[in-house]
Amino acid sequence: MKFLDQAKIFVKSGDGGGGCCSFRREKYIEFGGPDGGNGGRGGDVILECVANLNTLIDYRYQQHFKAQRGHHGQGRNMTGAKSDDVVLKVPVGTQVLDAERDTVLADLTQPGQRVVLLRGGDGGFGNLHYKTSTNQAPRRADEGWPGEERWIWLKLKLIADAGLVGLPNAGKSTFLAAVTRARPKIADYPFTTLHPNLGVVTLGEEEFIVADIPGLIEGAHQGAGIGDRFLGHIERCRVLLHLIDGTAEDVAESYQVVRGELAAYGGGLADKPEVIALNKCDSLLPEEIEEKLAALAEASGAPVLPLSGVSGIGLRPVLGALLTHIQEARAADPGILPATGTIGTAKRLPADYRQSADEDEGGHYGPNGEWVWDEEEDEDDLAEAAEPLSSPLDSALVEGEDLEDDLDEDQDEDEDEGDDVERSDR
Repeated sequence: MKFLDQAKIFVKSGDGGGGCCSFRREKYIEFGGPDGGNGGRGGDVILECVANLNTLIDYRYQQHFKAQRGHHGQGRNMTGAKSDDVVLKVPVGTQVLDAERDTVLADLTQPGQRVVLLRGGDGGFGNLHYKTSTNQAPRRADEGWPGEERWIWLKLKLIADAGLVGLPNAGKSTFLAAVTRARPKIADYPFTTLHPNLGVVTLGEEEFIVADIPGLIEGAHQGAGIGDRFLGHIERCRVLLHLIDGTAEDVAESYQVVRGELAAYGGGLADKPEVIALNKCDSLLPEEIEEKLAALAEASGAPVLPLSGVSGIGLRPVLGALLTHIQEARAADPGILPATGTIGTAKRLPADYRQSADEDEGGHYGPNGEWVWDEEEDEDDLAEAAEPLSSPLDSALVEGEDLEDDLDEDQDEDEDEGDDVERSDR
């Protein structure tokens, strides 16, 4: 399924049905009078927020949505039926903007939320409506009111508690795969991630959603790389996790580049709480880690956490720092519902998860953050490994000798059969 985060569509509500001009005519009824009914209402255009969608791809192949007009009124005081509504289902976090994209018409942030975007036209009055004591036989019937129509933009901004930012190949997708059940594409070339990915993190009894977006490069606000349009998906985040590639030559410059792009984009991203982590520490020596942590702390003016998404080192402190900011934001604004529960199932870390490893413990962290003990080789195994690996070669030699014996026997049998044939010919 392709990811589409914005779409332009045309919507039109239904026109109202026309009223009816009719008179009651029955045998033995001298004065029947008018009995024309009113027209029915046209269908509305309704936006419904559903939890099982995460893309606007449905609106790429159909851009026009029109509700039907209401049914006309009929005789015998029959009012026309209301037409069916057009319900457009959109993902959680969808904003509705006008054609110029400068006014937000609706913001759907909760599953089940419904917004009547365009109201259908009212039905026209039938001639029964105009009956009075002085006008007992009116012949007036009105047409229905026209519906509304307009072009609108649907823009998806994902609902997440924490957002991952950084340069390409900073390890954002690897971190997301290490702490959630999400399986984003991971490769060793830039811009592996082309669309946002979400994952649910479970830390103790708490859960929160992390959003991974494509990497930023210098000049992204001017269109470099794949631009900065995807930064809109982290505008709703309560905290940002800034990952710095530890293998880069100048980690301070990498930090400043991303901060500059966040400030150029706007939307309040530069003012959000930020947790800074030096990623890929498993590829660095201890003295290199200390040197780059100091340089990064000096450039950012904030504490920096060491991290390795591959080996699992430092995952727990980073997640704890994110959860602290998220809880503070929830306490400050309790009216906003948490983002959890809208996608997937959280991946729970094992209870014996450790933050760091001692050199003499004889183990290492696995890809999911679990501790794996190094298996010690027994003396018997070493003895078996020390034996010459001659069994396959010996068996091959034995098979070759047997094959030569078989060929010699076949050759002797053929010579005997040839002698027998010569004797019979004589």
